[in-house]
Amino acid sequence: MTTHVITGAGSGIGRAVARRLAARGDRLIVVARDEARAATLTADFPGAVAIVADLARPEAIAPAVGDAGIPGEIDSLIHAAGIVQLGPVGALPPAAWTDQLAVNLVAPAELTRVLLPRLRAARGQVLFVGSGASLNAHPDWSAYAASKHGLKALADSLRGEEAPHGVRVTSVYPGRTATPMQAEVHAQEGAVYDPSRWIDPESVATAILTAVDLPPDAVISDLTVRPGPAR
Repeated sequence: MTTHVITGAGSGIGRAVARRLAARGDRLIVVARDEARAATLTADFPGAVAIVADLARPEAIAPAVGDAGIPGEIDSLIHAAGIVQLGPVGALPPAAWTDQLAVNLVAPAELTRVLLPRLRAARGQVLFVGSGASLNAHPDWSAYAASKHGLKALADSLRGEEAPHGVRVTSVYPGRTATPMQAEVHAQEGAVYDPSRWIDPESVATAILTAVDLPPDAVISDLTVRPGPAR
């Protein structure tokens, strides 16, 4: 059975991917910030196993993985969790930087490090869900974009390091997607949120699964997904 570890399975893009993987009978290991969230996710995805780890505390990830009793081979690790706090550089407090860097960059690096032996055993894949902000930083997006630029750097380095072990690495850069995070972004921007203007999470999930399901003789290293023409 194909086994996937996924963060962010509770909402948005991560949930769309988890739902599609579960529907086709793959095994899910979900990362949950606490026991209550773990209970909800394992109820939503029967048969799933939870790693209980708050991504805001990357140092808690290794012991949480050790306690979860997960199998010795992992076919894919999908990093779909993230947080965002907008603001100009002149106004962002240190916590806005440290929180976003912890969840969006340090936690993916640490979870990847801990699971690498299992990914190598399966000749598996690591997939990072970045953002358009991974490639271009706009005013008020400095801290979030820095974390996502860092995520791209992490993926690029990891790709070269792990190629000899047969581990593929993919970065996906979605544009604005109709998720709860996007609603939060609009609230921070003081803008009216119209989800019909943005990408459906299911469309991003299709792109992610295309990369995950690619035969092992090839890898999609970088994949940008943008909103289509106005409907």
